[in-house]
Amino acid sequence: MRVMGVDPGLTRCGLSLIESGRGREVTALDIDVVRTPADMELSRRLLLIANAAEYWMDTHKPTAVAIERVFSQQNVRTAMGTAQAGGVIALAAARRDIPVTFHTPSQVKSAVTGNGAADKNQVTAMVTRILGLQTKPTPADAADALALAICHCWRAPMMERMAQAEAAAAEQKKRYEARLAQVRKEAKAR
Repeated sequence: MRVMGVDPGLTRCGLSLIESGRGREVTALDIDVVRTPADMELSRRLLLIANAAEYWMDTHKPTAVAIERVFSQQNVRTAMGTAQAGGVIALAAARRDIPVTFHTPSQVKSAVTGNGAADKNQVTAMVTRILGLQTKPTPADAADALALAICHCWRAPMMERMAQAEAAAAEQKKRYEARLAQVRKEAKAR
């Protein structure tokens, strides 16, 4: 699986590409941070982010995109910008039929460090260790984008098995209800 991890943001948007191997083996393929000036018009900033994400998708051909879900932030304006940046990237992926999954910060932290309340330093240290990098990825947006991709590589198989189990359970319930309706109909006919 080749996953594009995205730490969305208007000022700095982290992009990463990870490839998963056997088990929990992951390899970093590329990393970047898209920067837009705070004094630029919002629509232009979103266009720059979308263009960079589209270039990445067309160049790297990810099989999945993992984006950090805006969970809760004190500053509503920052949360809106983060959500908008994530939205234009999700749209770019949808136009290319690339599945998109949103992961909460605590899911990412938990997957990478084992602690859903880990701080940025802990996440960066574990990303560096997991990927066997010589130096810590900077800025934090780059490390966060890598963490998102790692999280997705490790969670996706479990999420797929859960979806299959839910689908099988729903199908079994449907057959059971159909059989029950048939038994009731036969009982009424007697």
